[in-house]
Amino acid sequence: MDCKIELIFVPVTDVDASRDFYADQVGFHLDHDVRVDENVRFVQLTPVGSACSIAFGEGLGNSMTPGDQNSIQVVVDSAEAARNDLTSRGVEASELDVQPWGIFTGFDDPDGNHWTIQELPAR
Repeated sequence: MDCKIELIFVPVTDVDASRDFYADQVGFHLDHDVRVDENVRFVQLTPVGSACSIAFGEGLGNSMTPGDQNSIQVVVDSAEAARNDLTSRGVEASELDVQPWGIFTGFDDPDGNHWTIQELPAR
């Protein structure tokens, strides 16, 4: 059985501010921003080059507290280039952390949801 993770929910308090942060500052592609009815709104964004998207909105039944999502990790070719890109867009990214298993940086969204960015070591 093939399984592919395609969507991860990120709990947020302000849908518009989060949409703008991920699209305008982080550089994710805005796939959908749809108001289904007065109680349901669905926003989906995809990191450039990723097969997996993130989603948030209103009335989606997500029981996580905004700021609790701290387990998303993405892999990039260069952690330094990713950090430089983020900081040039106004995103506060952590200093590079060089480990035997990779080079890391990261950032928090406006609610404190944390993203880890890893450059894999040469194999």
